[in-house]
Amino acid sequence: MTQTTGNPTILLIAGHWLGAWAWDDVLEQLQSTGSPALAMTLPGLDPDDPERAARTLDDQVAAILDALAGNGVSASEPAIVVAHSGANFPVTLLLDQHPELVRRVVWVDSGPVGAESAFAADLPDDLEDLPLPSFDVLAQQASLEGLSAEVLARFRARAVPEPGPVLRQRVELVNDARHRIPTTLVCCSIPSAQLLDLARGGHPMFAEVAGLEHLDVVDLPTGHWPMWSRPRDLAEVIRSAATRTR
Repeated sequence: MTQTTGNPTILLIAGHWLGAWAWDDVLEQLQSTGSPALAMTLPGLDPDDPERAARTLDDQVAAILDALAGNGVSASEPAIVVAHSGANFPVTLLLDQHPELVRRVVWVDSGPVGAESAFAADLPDDLEDLPLPSFDVLAQQASLEGLSAEVLARFRARAVPEPGPVLRQRVELVNDARHRIPTTLVCCSIPSAQLLDLARGGHPMFAEVAGLEHLDVVDLPTGHWPMWSRPRDLAEVIRSAATRTR
């Protein structure tokens, strides 16, 4: 695999219910070694935004573009974009609309979504947002492995309900260039061998992975929130991915 000596901007984007704060431990690790990393809170997940429940995926993509531009990212200086979990919807749209701005995408227990997909298309129109469910319910959907009682308490205290429009909106994808962006899959709650089998088999959650032209796969066994359960190791994976081209 080709190595490069560049030092690109690394943008960290967390999944549902989470803001930039979710990356604090990873960000500390990255910045301590000189990596130009930053984390952002997507529109709809800022508790101080009075209009947050009305935010859309389009708003989130626009905010990601603003964050990139504000940190000197351009077609000649593209960024490393790190997307965790449900951040895959706005980041997939970003890759489709502006592939030139992304040097590599790192999916953390996540992956690209397919055309016309939505996280919860059947969510009732009158439901403004979706709060963090009980941990008993959440554990049936995603692994909580490695999360202490203290971490879970912080998750509960700081979680922001996910906007309904974000969950209902279907993504429109038109640009096959998104498949050519170098990609790193960080597999945490699902081993990489199983994930790749599902992708090759056309499983709707992973089918897009089969079309990626430049793919690295890293196993980081833990639960669905490795930024809390294995922050040092995750930071090292991200740092290594940022030095690679193909």
